[in-house]
Amino acid sequence: MTKSANKKILLGISGGIAAYKCAELVRRLKDTGCEVKVVMTESAKHFITPLTMQAVSGEVVSDSLLDPAAEAAMGHIEFAKWADLILVAPATSNVLAKMAMGIADDLLTTLLLATPAKVAVAPAMNQQMYAHPATQANLNTLADRGVAIWGPGKGSQACGDVGAGRMLEPHELVALCTQPDIEPLLTGKTITITAGPTREALDPVRYISNHSSGKMGYALAEAALALGAKVHLISGPVTIKAPANAKLTHIESAEQLLIASMELAVQSDAFIGCAAVADYRAAAIEDQKMKKQGDELTLTLVKNPDVIANVAALNENRPYTVGFAAETQDVASYAQGKLKNKNLDMICANDVSKEGLGFNSDHNALTLFWHNEQQDLAVGSKKDLAMSVMTELAKRL
Repeated sequence: MTKSANKKILLGISGGIAAYKCAELVRRLKDTGCEVKVVMTESAKHFITPLTMQAVSGEVVSDSLLDPAAEAAMGHIEFAKWADLILVAPATSNVLAKMAMGIADDLLTTLLLATPAKVAVAPAMNQQMYAHPATQANLNTLADRGVAIWGPGKGSQACGDVGAGRMLEPHELVALCTQPDIEPLLTGKTITITAGPTREALDPVRYISNHSSGKMGYALAEAALALGAKVHLISGPVTIKAPANAKLTHIESAEQLLIASMELAVQSDAFIGCAAVADYRAAAIEDQKMKKQGDELTLTLVKNPDVIANVAALNENRPYTVGFAAETQDVASYAQGKLKNKNLDMICANDVSKEGLGFNSDHNALTLFWHNEQQDLAVGSKKDLAMSVMTELAKRL
């Protein structure tokens, strides 16, 4: 059994309706081989009882900072030392604010200050509370301190609202809790990644695009997050779900991508251009749907801006700039040409003509080029390749 399956997890439950999911969460964690102990706030006990959590965990539930029996044996400090991971789920806006301010006025917040263990939070609150600048500032503060922010998810909420603020489902939290420990090589770094295709409108219903699924860019975002980075993900239209902790910016066109990229690049330590940007766009976008007019249609196209070259040309606050080259022939030659001509620091090249690799596939093969070296990454899952790319990037930041 892997180390990840034997973790000692301290679950801190705060007062939100999502607390009802914690019984299933504990059961699923124990099924993987984890040891689980539970700490509850006073508010949490209004949503789920300590007796329920004791029954599913097999451990006495702690809920008081001023417990003479526990303090006589330094039990509370031992809790903090015992855990490999403390997960606060649900993490309400109130407990997030306390954590950001370093307030320790109950057992849970005291343990969070006293532990050397990794700490993760699973935010759960009304969508408006989650979007409030104070909550976002608190989450940013915690992320900067190395706290893992898991979620929130989006969807219908108990209050009737719809939006971001749902606690991740138990199976999602279990997967995050039990993932293998990874050295946080990118802690303190900010990475901006572009992903997916662009769509260049012809009229209100038609556009020029390509077959990019966004899978490689999203895998890079997941890998960067796993290595401890703060991630900005700029994404064209895709059907896959973005990593929960990435800050997502949606774009459609190459011009929108350029604006978002130039804004975020100067805030980043590295910029990775993985989006499949359309080379051309319509010279004029029709206001109404174009009607059939004979057997042929002539379109006038103009060249789109070169997003990655614009980022690489920055004079101030220029990030380490990584490009992608999806080619069908002479892959090495074209990639090395782009590396030099666009003033990139690194480029990742792949042959999209090979069956089962590249666009829309879950697998790929890459060759990484720098100005004086190269490295081949054999065929593998895009997630594994993304981790290899981010590990190499970490060595250079």
